[in-house]
Amino acid sequence: MITLVENTKTLTGDRALVTEQATQNESDPALGVARPGIPVPLHCLPVTDATVLELYEYVFAPWVKLLGLRQFKVYPGIVSAMLPQNDALKLSSGAVCGQAIMAAIDSVASLSVGTTGRITKGTVYQHTHFLRPAVNDDYQVRAEVLRFGKASAFTETRVSFASTGRLVAHASLEFAF
Repeated sequence: MITLVENTKTLTGDRALVTEQATQNESDPALGVARPGIPVPLHCLPVTDATVLELYEYVFAPWVKLLGLRQFKVYPGIVSAMLPQNDALKLSSGAVCGQAIMAAIDSVASLSVGTTGRITKGTVYQHTHFLRPAVNDDYQVRAEVLRFGKASAFTETRVSFASTGRLVAHASLEFAF
């Protein structure tokens, strides 16, 4: 990807303001860069069982897709997905890396906010508690919107062992509109 950046300085009193305008000459879909001429698929909003995979494929970065989230289930204000075992996500101890779990949490929670049809500006807050190591199982990630507000939405996400339902991690997130 080639990005041109134009710097412009404007004097304001004693301070100089610097603004940057970036333009993309090329786009690399493998890097998850926005594709010029292809708009965000607004027909996928609000997120439903029928549209979740198309939106997921368009919106999320390639490294997030490598998590392998699958088996999405969508209800108004709720999205769940399966995070399968993957050796690439494991630490030397055999436990899934917390960063991978947090990325799965954020991804599923952002989809749950999309069930309203409103486009978020992104995650503004995420607090995650890890209750036990994520080892030797697939993981169910379930996000539920607790409150849809004018300017933000608050979600709660639970990560559990798929086989036993025992809680692995719990997170609270806020998304801005």
